[in-house]
Amino acid sequence: MSANSKIMKLLVELSRVIVGATFLFSGFVKAVDPLGFTYKIEDYLIELGLPEFFPLALPAAVCLVTAEFALGVFLLLGIYRKWTVRLIVVFMVFFTPLTLWIAIANPVEDCGCFGDAFVISNWQTFYKNIILLAGAVLLLLKWEQVTPLFPKKIAPVAALLTLLLGVLFSLHNVYRLPVIDFRPYKIGANIPQQMFVDPEKADVLETVFIYSKDGVEQEFTEENYPWNDSTWIFVDMKTKLVKEGEKPAIEDFAVESLYYDEATGAWDIGGDITDIILSEPSYTFLMIAYSLEKMSLKHLERFREVHCYAQENGYSFYLLTSSSADAVGKWEQHHHTGFQFCHADERVLKTMIRANPGLMLLKEGTVINKWDGGNVPDKPIGN
Repeated sequence: MSANSKIMKLLVELSRVIVGATFLFSGFVKAVDPLGFTYKIEDYLIELGLPEFFPLALPAAVCLVTAEFALGVFLLLGIYRKWTVRLIVVFMVFFTPLTLWIAIANPVEDCGCFGDAFVISNWQTFYKNIILLAGAVLLLLKWEQVTPLFPKKIAPVAALLTLLLGVLFSLHNVYRLPVIDFRPYKIGANIPQQMFVDPEKADVLETVFIYSKDGVEQEFTEENYPWNDSTWIFVDMKTKLVKEGEKPAIEDFAVESLYYDEATGAWDIGGDITDIILSEPSYTFLMIAYSLEKMSLKHLERFREVHCYAQENGYSFYLLTSSSADAVGKWEQHHHTGFQFCHADERVLKTMIRANPGLMLLKEGTVINKWDGGNVPDKPIGN
């Protein structure tokens, strides 16, 4: 074999490993959390003005992660080389321009290509796809040099097992909580600590004052502000980012109480109880249902039992939802649970637990355990 042939063979194998491993890893981490990928697809549909396609988001998510995972495995094993490489090229030809648009338009901050396991910027995603596309094109031209790792007769069995594994693993993580939790609300995480970032490492902000004089507007900072010149007329004030720093893992966790106003006969939003929940020295149960209207009622009785258990043992129990106060009132009027209702952001609740409903157990702000609705135990403490 000539030197050029050896170099080409090396490039082919290197491309095979890089492209195959990236597809496998990307498909796997999204298969760990298909609902998270579904929510990301829904974000794009909202930006494109296509919310009517929401029902297709979950099936599309499962199909895409299974395909991505399977193509990565096929390439690494060297089975169905010609069609595997062709499909990977089609995949990259579609997604590379898409990620360019995402990088330029920035409809969402994180494209979600690696789920919550490994977050990269939209421009980094595009550059990554350029490298993968180049590798995929090389593999398309030299697919015969991709060395199979198994005899040809084993290929159908390997392919079938890979596809079954991808589909079943994804569906398991849809109907149960993800087997690996990459989010900042995972078991063992302390929420207050996740909300904190060292001030020296945080964003550097500058307050800008806009004043007008003789019809001309000018911006001032605290250093050059015309304190002694009363002829300047205040117009506006804004905060400008001087230097981007670290962001806390949790930025928007906030809980407001909901209460029934007997005078008006309606449910209203009360005060912020975030600190109360996070500083409670005893156990706190958070039943999380981002949408009461869409919530599965199949296991509601389990939550009633946990609520009774909490009351008997002096523990706090809250139902957190993003549904409107009116929706809460109608739901409670129908089910008569006696739960303490609270309001929180829908995205936060979806991030906290991939279930509607789900149950989270806290103690002093630390996540002790969490369950989907079908696995809520009768006595959660110690389970």
